[in-house]
Amino acid sequence: MLPQPPLWLVLIAFLCALGPLVFFHELGHYLVGRWFGIPAETFSIGFGRELVGWTDRQGTRWKVAWLPLGGYVKFVGDMGPASNPADLQQIPPELRDRVFQQRPVWQRFLVVLAGPMANFLLAILIFAAFLATVGRPVTSNVVAKVQQNSAAYEAGIRPGDRIVRIAGWDTPTFEAISDIVILRSGLKTEVVVDRGGTQLELPLTIRAAELRDPWGKIHKVGRIGILGGERTYVKVPPLRVLPAATSYTFDVTRGMVDGLWQLIVGRVQKDELGGPIKIAQIAGQQAELGVLAFVQLLALFSINLGFINLLPVPMLDGGHLFFYTVEAIRRQPLSARALDWAFRGGLAVILALVVFTTMNDLGSLGLWDRLQRLIG
Repeated sequence: MLPQPPLWLVLIAFLCALGPLVFFHELGHYLVGRWFGIPAETFSIGFGRELVGWTDRQGTRWKVAWLPLGGYVKFVGDMGPASNPADLQQIPPELRDRVFQQRPVWQRFLVVLAGPMANFLLAILIFAAFLATVGRPVTSNVVAKVQQNSAAYEAGIRPGDRIVRIAGWDTPTFEAISDIVILRSGLKTEVVVDRGGTQLELPLTIRAAELRDPWGKIHKVGRIGILGGERTYVKVPPLRVLPAATSYTFDVTRGMVDGLWQLIVGRVQKDELGGPIKIAQIAGQQAELGVLAFVQLLALFSINLGFINLLPVPMLDGGHLFFYTVEAIRRQPLSARALDWAFRGGLAVILALVVFTTMNDLGSLGLWDRLQRLIG
């Protein structure tokens, strides 16, 4: 078990990780909005009472608030940070033709989409810098060793086999094999291996194993019992750096989609979900490992932030994108009452998720075990 980083490092790492990601996300909204000539009232990092801020020449209030769990851009025409539309009669007459809600639906769609896309772009730039300086980390998909009486052994996999596909997913690297298997404990599927130039399809049942994370919590994961070779770092030609970084970002996002689906179907336990405390823990651990590890973590967090915001939940960007898609199909916006109820429902879902993940986080710190021992 890794030692817990000091609290001051956890807090600083958390702020250094979340702050830039939120800033880039909101900057995406802001820049595209300004491109379309939509004035912004507020650009906030954090929620609640303002700690520090200033007003620019366009009248936008830039501020940092005391609760650093997100941020928002409030355009003219928004009733609040969630971008639900305000009554036009409450807006000064000289601004009514420029308000957010009066713009064509495609412009509103692009303004909202720009936030998550900014997070994906940031991740691509971070990965591109890593690939240009260090190289692409690659472990061959050739099996170096098969453990006795393991799932791979019973399936007939041999050392020297090249694993081409598992459960319908291509596996060009050993890392891809691990990412697919770890989410599918207990699944009966097929594995395609290349043996001496001949492809064989073998039946495979992925076994469940218990894995203790660096903080001492035990997780149920999938294992098939194979070992790969040594990891190498492959230099990427300069003209291929951005395409390679984009491809890697896409693969990570696809893995998140797969992980969400495995959670929905029940192969991943719901107590695996983490919240702000877990994010702070991980950020603190990576900060102790060095700048490079911390920057890599920023890229993963940025993808995660962009992906979550694209989920079709009211109050998130994905919820707004869904409403704008419905509006484009119907050729008229949803009623204010329908939007109000949708935002209320979205707020309830988000608050429930925050409470649930925080409970999981406290459990990962051993709080519930300690309370149980005290009561017992």
